[in-house]
Amino acid sequence: MRYTAQELYDILNDQDECDWIEAKGGSESSHSVMETVCSYCNEPGLRGGYIIMGVAEETGSENQLYKVVGVNDPDKFQRDFVSQCSSMFNFPVRADVSVEKINKKNVLMIWIDELPHRQKPLYFKTDGLPGGAMRRIGSTDQHCTEDDLHIFYQDQTSFDQTPVSGSSIDDVDDSALKRYRSLRRNVNPVAEELIYEDDELLQALGCVSKENKTQLNLAGLLLFGYSKAQRSNYPMIRADYIRIPGNNWIANPDDRFTSIDMRGSLILLIYRLIDAINADLPKGFLLDDNQIQAQSVGLPMKALREALVNALMHRSYREHRPTQVIRYDNRIEIINPGFSLKPKEKLGEPGSETRNPFIAAVFHDTNLAETKGSGIRSMRKLMEDAHLAPPTFDSSRQDNQFTARLLLHHFLDNKDIAWLEQFEEFTLNDAQKQALIFMREVGAIDNLTYRQMADCDVLHASNDLRALKVHKLFNAKGKGKATYYVAGNNLSVYLNEISTPPSEISTLPPEISAPVQGLSAPPPEISTPPTGKDASKKVVVEGVEIPVLIVDEINSLKQREHDEEKMKAIVKKLCAIQTLSANTISKILNKGEGYLKRKYLSQMVKNNELIYLHPDMINHPEQAYMTNTKK
Repeated sequence: MRYTAQELYDILNDQDECDWIEAKGGSESSHSVMETVCSYCNEPGLRGGYIIMGVAEETGSENQLYKVVGVNDPDKFQRDFVSQCSSMFNFPVRADVSVEKINKKNVLMIWIDELPHRQKPLYFKTDGLPGGAMRRIGSTDQHCTEDDLHIFYQDQTSFDQTPVSGSSIDDVDDSALKRYRSLRRNVNPVAEELIYEDDELLQALGCVSKENKTQLNLAGLLLFGYSKAQRSNYPMIRADYIRIPGNNWIANPDDRFTSIDMRGSLILLIYRLIDAINADLPKGFLLDDNQIQAQSVGLPMKALREALVNALMHRSYREHRPTQVIRYDNRIEIINPGFSLKPKEKLGEPGSETRNPFIAAVFHDTNLAETKGSGIRSMRKLMEDAHLAPPTFDSSRQDNQFTARLLLHHFLDNKDIAWLEQFEEFTLNDAQKQALIFMREVGAIDNLTYRQMADCDVLHASNDLRALKVHKLFNAKGKGKATYYVAGNNLSVYLNEISTPPSEISTLPPEISAPVQGLSAPPPEISTPPTGKDASKKVVVEGVEIPVLIVDEINSLKQREHDEEKMKAIVKKLCAIQTLSANTISKILNKGEGYLKRKYLSQMVKNNELIYLHPDMINHPEQAYMTNTKK
């Protein structure tokens, strides 16, 4: 079915952009338009999509999402566009372009067909693969990763089958194999693999190299290997349990926190993780009128297990950084390397996309996990049955990470109901009341998180959030797809009543390692300052006291500095002084904020050179950066 420009315009104002419609105003760069062309051509099963030029986001209206701005010279745009489609990519793209009118203004309708499989992936010739190829993920255009290339090339070899050089069967932990046999026997006492010898069992489970049966592959080393062997081959692949007092990531490196670094066979590690977290969780009990025995109303261990198993099973082992389980006073956040292969909009729906199929198969065989894609829905049901807030999830392709968030707060208890009575005049529905509690606990919310909590679609969530904005309970930040919400004037006055006060750590973890990521270590002092310079002298720039030596380095930067390592070194020194926002850093360096975030800050976070102040919500209104002094 082909749509008219007016029909697409009506759809945009009714439900916003989607995977097959992209609106572009008159100010978008040609490269932004071509990225959408590339993503439509590549996205498997999408069949293509529309770009409507001359329609921009409407920022001043509560009832209209988009407005018509028109295209001034449609003939010139068509000539330039067709030329770029023919020359910018590894294959020429043939687009269907036409001019139509909306509100008496010219707009361009562009239809892009999905390419045949033999011509994929389409990519920008100047950028190459994988980053030069794009995919259409929801309503966004995303740069491809190594994981995406397997889809295009139909490569059936998974990364967890990578042979581990120098490893052998001797690196296998016998107790891990015994645990597997015990768990498997509980699921199926007559399972065929139970009669195999250990070396045969490892082969049957796909845990050894196909070329060398005495050598482990990545799945074998992670599932059954000793921690010593794992450390020697993959020193940064581990699980960290971090206990943070209060409800926010520590901004002050002198604050107290603890961390346990865990390695070892995944089949055993999952139990160690659960035990460490469970020992530190508050316990509660509920006695109904018609019951004799009290029931536990704490965090359901099955929901916690499901979240942890999903993290270890689906994480990207290409990324050399740990899985972090962060325990705040009011929630648990599991931050995992590797974005979700399943689109965010489909999280919780049936169907599973597995990054590590052989690791996943072992978890499935032992009944530690399921492979039907219902794990997230099961977690939601378990949390709801325990009268807890539903879990929320965030997947970021840009940062290549996935975050699961479990609120420990008992949802809408008597205290919450009394607190919510202050907002009765606004006649809020239950989902909106939940959003107020979430805002109070976490500090920000976006459309995706609201949909997960309310189990609703995009349009329903947009309408509810817009109503909260009209009531001045929420205030919108960001634009378009990056919009998120913070407390508005009518909510802020009540947020001084903290629902979950910071508490002392109830049970110190048994193995306290060095503080996570070195946040407690101060930046190194310059032992010998250059002749004629007082190393202790500081200058205040944008409210930050900066040593004069660093100021001299900043002043030596060129207007267009090409030495990336020099820029990164200065940024790390600045963020070691104190936690700084991107805006403040850009002003100190006299560089554009967008350029600085894109070119340096995001990459430095990915490389663990910098740390987010709010890692649980990348678009947090008070997001800032601090130097990872352990790097």
